[in-house]
Amino acid sequence: MARSRQLLDETGPLSHGFYTSGQLFLEEYYTLGVIGKAGLGTPHMDGNTRLCTATAAAAMKESFGSDGQPGSYTHIESCDALFLFGHNMAETQTVLWARVLDRLHGPDRPVVVAVDPRRAKVAEAAVESGGVHLAPLPGTNQALMNCLVRELIEHDWVDHDYLGAHTLGFADLAATVAPYTPEHTAEICRVPAADLRRAAEIFGTSGRVLSTVLQGFYQSHQATAASCQVNNLHLLRGLIGRPGCGVLQMNGQPTAQNTRECGADGDLPGFRNWSNPDHIDELARLWNVDPLTIPHWAPPTHAMQIWRYAEQGSIKFLWISATNPAVSLPDLSRIRDILRREDLFVVAQDGHRDHRDHRAGRRGPARRAVGREAGQLHQRQPHRAPVGEGGRTARRGTQRPGHLPRLRATHGLPRQRTATP
Repeated sequence: MARSRQLLDETGPLSHGFYTSGQLFLEEYYTLGVIGKAGLGTPHMDGNTRLCTATAAAAMKESFGSDGQPGSYTHIESCDALFLFGHNMAETQTVLWARVLDRLHGPDRPVVVAVDPRRAKVAEAAVESGGVHLAPLPGTNQALMNCLVRELIEHDWVDHDYLGAHTLGFADLAATVAPYTPEHTAEICRVPAADLRRAAEIFGTSGRVLSTVLQGFYQSHQATAASCQVNNLHLLRGLIGRPGCGVLQMNGQPTAQNTRECGADGDLPGFRNWSNPDHIDELARLWNVDPLTIPHWAPPTHAMQIWRYAEQGSIKFLWISATNPAVSLPDLSRIRDILRREDLFVVAQDGHRDHRDHRAGRRGPARRAVGREAGQLHQRQPHRAPVGEGGRTARRGTQRPGHLPRLRATHGLPRQRTATP
C-alpha cells in the first residue's frame, strides 16, 4: 500500500497496471474492476483471457453489440442438432460433455456436427449420431463457414421475417459468400463437398440448433470473422433466443466470461459500453466518483501493451492475480526480464510460490478458497490461511481513503450477503 500511494502521489494512476486471469470468481473480478477503474482510475487492466477468448468477445460484439451469450447450457437438453466449431468438448469441458452424452444415449438424440481437423472424440460422436465430421485444413475455417452460410442462402433455409426485423446487411453477406460453392470450398479446405452439403442441410432443416465455438476457431486464421459466421448461421434461420436454439461462444478458462462481465479487463461491468456517456455516468453514480475518474478518455490497454509499458518503465506497479505470466506468456525471456526490473513493483497474488516471487515486491493476498455465504454462486472450503497479511491487505484495498470514497456505504461493491447471484 505504501508503494502504491507513493506512485499515485508522484506519477498518478497510469503508473498502475493489473493483469488477471479466468480463474477468480465473479465477486473478486468486480471488486478488482472497481479498485482499478473507480479507485485508481487506470486504463491498464487486462488478463490472460486476451490471449485465448478475446475472439469470443469480439464476435459477440460484432454480431449482437454486446458480449453477453445468447444461449444457455439448457439448450443441450432440447436441441435437435449440436454443432461444435473448433470445440473438443469431450476433453476440454467434460462435465458439459456428460450432458451431451446423456442426450446421445437417450431416446431422442440430436445430430452432431463437429468441425475439427483431428479425429477427436467429438468427431467420433458426430459420425455415430448420423452427423458429419468436417476436418478442414488449419487456417481454412473462414472458407468453410462461408460455404455453410452460402448453402443456407442458396437453398432458402432462411427466416426472412426474422432477418427483416432484427438484422442488417443480408445482401452484402450473400454477395460475400457467393463464390464459396461446396466444390470450390472442398479444394480450399480438403473437405468432401458432399460432407459440406450434408452439414449445411442439417443446420438448414433442423428445428432447433445449438452451436458452440472454442479455441479451434479462436486461435486460428481470421478467427473473429469465422466466429461471426457461426452467429450468422443462427441469425439467418432465426435460431436464437428460444429453447434449443442459441450460440455459445465458449471460454477456455472457468471464469473468463466473468472477467469481461465484471470489468476486470478492458470492459466495463454489466456489458456497458465505453463509448456511451450514459453508461459512464451511471457507473460514476453507483461508485460515487467523478465520471472523469473512470478512464474512458482512451481505449483500454490490452494485455501485451501493459507488458510493453512495464518494460518501458511507465507502469511501475503491476498487480498479477491468479496467473503466472512467467511461464504462460509468449516470449518468456522478455517477460521474465520485465519482471526483474528494479523499478517495477510486482504484487503476485497466488496461493503458491512461483517464478514471479523472486522479484515480487509483495506476495499475496491469496486464499485458494474462501467460504461463501448462502445465495452466492459458489460454496468453497478454505484451502489454507492467507499468506502474511493477505486477508487484511485485501480489505484495505477496498477501503483506503481517497481511492474508493463511500463505495461500501451505497451499492458500489458487492455485498457479502445476497438473495440472488
